[in-house]
Amino acid sequence: MSIFSSFDINASGMTAERLRLDVISQNIANSSTTRTGDGTPYRRKVVTFAPKSNTAFANILSNAHSSYTGSGVKVSSIVEDTSTDFIKKYDPAHPDADEDGYVSYPNVNTITEMTNMIDASRAYEANITAFNTSKNIALKGLEIGK
Repeated sequence: MSIFSSFDINASGMTAERLRLDVISQNIANSSTTRTGDGTPYRRKVVTFAPKSNTAFANILSNAHSSYTGSGVKVSSIVEDTSTDFIKKYDPAHPDADEDGYVSYPNVNTITEMTNMIDASRAYEANITAFNTSKNIALKGLEIGK
């Protein structure tokens, strides 16, 4: 593995975590949106990561004696959370209330989103630290040649 591979791996992690933070911010911003373009409440979005390489685990395991390294991470999908129900609140005066007076609010839990935001920002920081460490190793290697 070259030093530049570690730069690529860390950069892919930072890019993926930045997108995750953007989606979390979008969820928080729409936590009270009761009507979207299609007339339904906003649905929480979830980011899914996957490794960049398509190498099967069995191939990696069989080549464990070699110096295999990963190639980074990518965002495989951004999906709507359909497993969590909307939050129903009684408010008959609301324009989006149903015939029983209940309003469906988005399935966004602000506490969960803030926890995910802390997790994503710490993962981003970890990638920055690893990137800076690789950079310092490269610089020290160049200093040896002086």
